[in-house]
Amino acid sequence: MTIRTDLDLTDAAAFVRHDAHEFWREVRMSRPVYWHDGNPGFWVVARHADVLACYADAASLSSARGTVLDVLLNGGDSAGGKMLAVTDRPRHRELRNLMLRAFSPRVLGAVESGVRARASRLVARVARRGTFDFATEVAEHIPMNTICDLLSIPEADREKLLRWNKLALSSEDAEADPLDSLEARNEIVGYFMDLARQRRRDPGDDVVSMIATARVGEGPLTLEEVALNCYSLVLGGDESSRVSAICAVKTLAEHPEQWRALRAGSAGIDGAVEEVLRWATPARHFARTATRDLEIGGRHVRAGDIVTLWNTSANNDEEVFDRPRRFDLTRSPNKHLSFGHGPHFCVGAFLGRAELRALLAALVETVDEIEVCGPPTPIYSTFLNGYSSLPVAFR
Repeated sequence: MTIRTDLDLTDAAAFVRHDAHEFWREVRMSRPVYWHDGNPGFWVVARHADVLACYADAASLSSARGTVLDVLLNGGDSAGGKMLAVTDRPRHRELRNLMLRAFSPRVLGAVESGVRARASRLVARVARRGTFDFATEVAEHIPMNTICDLLSIPEADREKLLRWNKLALSSEDAEADPLDSLEARNEIVGYFMDLARQRRRDPGDDVVSMIATARVGEGPLTLEEVALNCYSLVLGGDESSRVSAICAVKTLAEHPEQWRALRAGSAGIDGAVEEVLRWATPARHFARTATRDLEIGGRHVRAGDIVTLWNTSANNDEEVFDRPRRFDLTRSPNKHLSFGHGPHFCVGAFLGRAELRALLAALVETVDEIEVCGPPTPIYSTFLNGYSSLPVAFR
């Protein structure tokens, strides 16, 4: 892996072939806010303080055109104004209040107990198997089934949803056809259009029914809006938790002293969850569009400019994290931005933390030693950070 200071951030293979952390360390030191040439070009924001301030300034930096660089470079998100992640106030507040009902204590109580049981069952099943792929045998099944439980998705439909979801934002192939990703996203939205139609006609005690029948503002959501917001829950609820779980196991195997501390209780599980989230940083960036001229980190940004906020860099900023490339389960404070910040802070953060907490607890209860048995398969994506396979053995 080589170190470059002029990486093309629109290349899905950039951080597979080059050292991301050395690149971002140089950027933070020499050009913490810079213009990335392209058609169109965009701003790159690297320091924690600047990224944090940009997340908080939703009035100047809009999400409505899209929050992922690839989408913005291709003309913007067609779901703008309809899906929570790509709306601005006041519509954003209305949709957020609705979506937060999906994560109420009443709903999450039953889901969280199911997460713990599923994680324990999956880890126990593979504990004495020898070499296996942690990604496909364990990590894929915890978040997707959890979010499907929340939405009451039939068991028979979950495998195809997982398959589409894995294609929606990333690929295992550096030369993947972008149309595959578009088709996968369309399949997911089409699936939820049909499901929303059914649940609106015959509602049950589930989140899809709640979204489909709720009044937001002056009336109910359209079927498209219901489908897009369910799609958003599945995409966010599966991808980030899955790659974080894979990262957790890989990193604990590579840092046996931290694994021993976790098993001995000298490092707590809650603190370990936060450090895994910082270390994994599943979403490399989020993007915004400037609604007015403003200054970011001393640079003049014009209305209409695309601004990218690089979580990978912010979560390793030496000004905020002592020895950031040291994996430390007792790190405190741990002000990572893996769930974003401000008005668009991830609505599913509690659930994401619960899934990691359940996995780590199951590992501590069942596993003595974690061994990586082969090279992991990296994900090719400008947005998603992590691995799609991880051969391991649990002793």
